[in-house]
Amino acid sequence: MLDLVRVMARLRGPSGCPWDREQDHRSLARHLLEEAHEVLEAIDDAEPDRLRDELGDLLLPVVFHAQMAAEEGAFDVDDVADGIVRKLIRRHPHVFGDVEVDSSAEVLVNWERIKAEEKGEQGLEDDIPATLPALARAAKVQRRAAGWGFEWRSSRDALEAVREELGELERATDPDNVEEEVGDVLFAVAALGRTVGVDPESALRRTVRGFAQRYERMRALARDRDIDLAKLPDGELRALFREARSDG
Repeated sequence: MLDLVRVMARLRGPSGCPWDREQDHRSLARHLLEEAHEVLEAIDDAEPDRLRDELGDLLLPVVFHAQMAAEEGAFDVDDVADGIVRKLIRRHPHVFGDVEVDSSAEVLVNWERIKAEEKGEQGLEDDIPATLPALARAAKVQRRAAGWGFEWRSSRDALEAVREELGELERATDPDNVEEEVGDVLFAVAALGRTVGVDPESALRRTVRGFAQRYERMRALARDRDIDLAKLPDGELRALFREARSDG
């Protein structure tokens, strides 16, 4: 870590790299987002060596931003590390204090409760980035609400809420109402994921990836058999998709 900080300082120094010296916090923003997505992809692919490399690429912008802030006299990388250390200790009283917890879900609820105590009264969506994917945003909003005392007490209750929302979707006819009910279903599913310990964003990302792989196998089968998928009856299309899934 110290070597990385020294290299970054050298790159930003008078005899450093012209590109690195030209950057500011805003110009680096997109790189931080790109690197985070590449880390997620490495996790999904379960490739430890690649994950190590991508984590390094994600760490670089953190050190880069800290170096620029140090040059401005605002803070340095030690301040960044010190801040997160203090936060981890404060928000883990079950480890560093005498609080007892029964599950990881309770840990997350306590985290949000302690955060609320630190920051005072705030709105449910305050400081949750608007750019966060909608499903991840839903999960974070629900986590915060649970920290403030509102949550489904069991997975059975959460599953029943999903059934209720699906029933309302089936009865919806107006296009605007249909959109609202689809949103309610997705929100309820996100809540169900929380009660069973599943991150809905990660689960959906995995499902989309699996669907894309099965679809490509189905398309390969169709090419081999000279089948036009667009003209295939629904029943035969589903059967071919099931075959592609079993081949995987």
